Amino acid sequence: MLTIAILASFVSFLDGTVVNVALPAIDRELGGGLATQQWVVDGYLVTLGSLILVAGSVSDAFGRILVLRVGLIAFGVTSLLCAAAVTPEMLVVGRLLQGIAGALLVPSSLALLTSTFRDAAQARAIGIWTAATTGAMVAGPVLGGAFVDLLSWRLVFLINVLPIAATMVLLHRLGHVDHRTEGARVHWLDAILCAGGLGAFVFGLIEQPRLGWSDPLVLVALIGGVAAFAIFLMRQRVVASPLLPLALFRVRNFWAGNIATFFIYGALSLNGFVLGIYLQQGAGLPATLAGLAYLPTTVIMIALSSRVGSLAGRWGPRAFMTVGPLVMAVGALLLLFVRADFDYGTQVLPGILVFGIGLTLTVSPLTSAILGSIRTERSGIASAVNNAVSRVAGLLAIALIGVLVGSRLDLAAFDRGMIITAVMLVVGGITSFVGIRNRTTTVAGSERPRTGADVPGDPGTAHS
Repeated sequence: MLTIAILASFVSFLDGTVVNVALPAIDRELGGGLATQQWVVDGYLVTLGSLILVAGSVSDAFGRILVLRVGLIAFGVTSLLCAAAVTPEMLVVGRLLQGIAGALLVPSSLALLTSTFRDAAQARAIGIWTAATTGAMVAGPVLGGAFVDLLSWRLVFLINVLPIAATMVLLHRLGHVDHRTEGARVHWLDAILCAGGLGAFVFGLIEQPRLGWSDPLVLVALIGGVAAFAIFLMRQRVVASPLLPLALFRVRNFWAGNIATFFIYGALSLNGFVLGIYLQQGAGLPATLAGLAYLPTTVIMIALSSRVGSLAGRWGPRAFMTVGPLVMAVGALLLLFVRADFDYGTQVLPGILVFGIGLTLTVSPLTSAILGSIRTERSGIASAVNNAVSRVAGLLAIALIGVLVGSRLDLAAFDRGMIITAVMLVVGGITSFVGIRNRTTTVAGSERPRTGADVPGDPGTAHS
């Protein structure tokens, strides 16, 4: 079960970052400049981030195994569409569709873990899952760079063929009885409001540097996006089976962990996007070397994430979630030593190493703190909400690049990007320190995490 969960999520996480180092090559062949590069990344994230909430409900209503199978098949088909794109518009459409397929994978796979494992075993399983999936996010640029230089950027989109095939074979052999949540429903109107609101808002942010704040198209997109998303949130208070159960946010570790997630994963996406492009277009590295720049972080995560997950399960997540982002912030600030006379060993490697240590300290305890605060039968929607928050954070961070760092990723813009990354990480660390609690309580003879704001009678709350 753990292998299936890792492979299924690996596909979605890998594709979120594997294209970063391929963006300059895509721009050279298809054109479109920075706006197209943003849309190639955000096209995937906008549907993934907004529809992952729907996928959580779909997973609960129709069964996690079935949803995994559908998602894997759809992801393979849409990957072929991206690889065959001959215009920027065709590629962006392919990425939008790929995000829909990716949204079906993560909630179902993580819910399999939380419903199969308990207590310390669950913390360790989440640690292993986190090491593999976040490692996939960090390893994506390495694989993508090699494919771009040695083969073609188009094959970057086909990297996931093998893990898709392996997961389908394992699902066939599993013979596991699928689990459905009694009474679970899917509200498609809410899905349209959520996806439409986020999509319109992101469109306005990406197109603003080109069209200007006063352009009617930008204003309509930004205002309309905010209005649609506000209506979506208001509906969540009254519908019978909400996509975003607001009652979950009455649990302290859940709301605090998701706020921390927003800032930490937004910073992670911003860092990866800016660094991946600058190393090629600014420092002049080939795609392979630009991707290999991330390799130390990947090695650190693979080596230590499982151990960190176990320690967080024993000692509690608060210290890890506080110190980890602060260490990552130091790593981002160390990248300010990058100069026009570029040298990887002295200017980039120290920051990458420190950033990787901080990331390893953060991600597994963060996931455990959030999902460990919610009852097992709500794990599908809880994991969906957390993953949606992380994807939307990355979506908005990349959409804001033009506003925050300018229309060209020169050295000055790179420095601004690293400073903004560090600030977001510091906010994430402070949020964790203030909001996360380590207290435990005995539940049926075992120890389990408990938040300081468990609400008796709330369907999303962990009871003692």
